[in-house]
Amino acid sequence: MDIPKQQQQPPGHEAALTPQADHGETSYRGAGRLQDKATVITGGDSGIGRAVALAFAREGADVLVSYLDEHDDAKETARLVEEAGRRAILVPGDIADRAHCRAIIDKAVAEFGRIDVLVNNAAFQMSHDSLDEIPDDEWDYTFKVNITAMFHLCKAAVKHMAPGSSIINTTSINSDNPKPTLLAYAATKGAIANFSAGLAQLLAEKGIRVNSVAPGPIWTPLIPATMPPDEVEHFGSQVPMKRAGQPKEVAPVFVMLASSEASYISGARIAVTGGAPIL
Repeated sequence: MDIPKQQQQPPGHEAALTPQADHGETSYRGAGRLQDKATVITGGDSGIGRAVALAFAREGADVLVSYLDEHDDAKETARLVEEAGRRAILVPGDIADRAHCRAIIDKAVAEFGRIDVLVNNAAFQMSHDSLDEIPDDEWDYTFKVNITAMFHLCKAAVKHMAPGSSIINTTSINSDNPKPTLLAYAATKGAIANFSAGLAQLLAEKGIRVNSVAPGPIWTPLIPATMPPDEVEHFGSQVPMKRAGQPKEVAPVFVMLASSEASYISGARIAVTGGAPIL
C-alpha cells in the first residue's frame, strides 16, 4: 500500500484518508458468533473501532458507538451496523470527562438492558521530538482519555455484566516497544496492558474476562492527524511485513475475544503487529 504525504487536523476523518482504509466492508462475513450480544465500543466511529463495530454487527451484536465529535464518520459506522440488521446507538462526547463515561454506560443499559462486551478503544496521541515540546495539559489529557477513562468505563460497566461477559482494551505495540516521539501515548499504552492484566485477575471470580489487543501500525485517521507528513509516507515500513495493517486485519481478534470461543482466555495481550514481536 502506497501512502502519500498527508496531514489532517486532529482527531482526523475517514473521508480524507488517502488511500481509504479497509474496515472489512466488502470482505467480513459473520457466523453468529456474537448473536444478540449488547456491546459498547469507544472510538467506534473510525479506524479499528469502526472495523470492530462492523464485525460485531455482522456476528449478530447490537452496538453502542461512543465517539468524540466526528459525526459523519459515526453515521457511516451506524449505517454499516444497521445494514447488518443490528441496532446502532451513537453517543458523542469526550471520555476525558468521567461523568460522560458513566453516561455512556447508562445509555447502553437503558437501550440494551445489559452489557455483554465493553471495548475500550478510543485514544489520543500527538507526536513530539522533545520533552519540552509536550504541553502539560496535553500530557494530562492523553492520560485522561487513554487510561483514566478506561477505569471509569469499566467501573460503571461491570455491575451490568453477567458471567461470560468480556472487556477488551486496545493497547499497542508501544506498550512493549515505546516510540520516543509518542512519549505520553506510549506510557498510557503500557498502563493499559498492566491495567488489563490486573483487572483480569480481579474479575475472574465474577466470570468476566479481560484481555487487550496490541496493534502495530494500522492505517487509521489518527495517523495523518497526529504524525508529521514524512512519517506518514513511510508508515508501517518498520515492521517485518514492511507495510501498514488495515483495520479489518485487527477486528477478528476482538471478535474472538468477545466470543464464547475465548472462554478460557483472560489476562492476555494479543499482538497484531505485522511480525514485530511483543514480550
